[in-house]
Amino acid sequence: QVQLVESGGGLVQPGGSLRLSCAASGSIFSINAMGWFRQAPGKQRELVATITSGGSTNYAESVKGRFTISRDGAKNTVFLQMNSLKPEDTAVYYCNTEMKMRPLGPLLGVWGRGTLVTVSS
Repeated sequence: QVQLVESGGGLVQPGGSLRLSCAASGSIFSINAMGWFRQAPGKQRELVATITSGGSTNYAESVKGRFTISRDGAKNTVFLQMNSLKPEDTAVYYCNTEMKMRPLGPLLGVWGRGTLVTVSS
């Protein structure tokens, strides 16, 4: 009923840049927040960055100053601009949204399938 589709992952050299996109579609009444999480091999999924419908942002300490999250509210799309990439940024990046399907409905969390980012020379 609600889908998140990520794009933009790939292989990049250390110091390079990538831009991830995530578009939400389906039965969406409102979106409270969207964000990016990542999971490296053998590690737990961790928060990278989030942005609320009001534009407030939150970043993991490890990406502050290098990553920028932004959104297009009209298109229910969130972006993650990643600069100065490091090998330790290698992970599957997952998009997440907190949203409602109807005005008085519950707040739902929806995940995308993920996109792989590999930082290697």
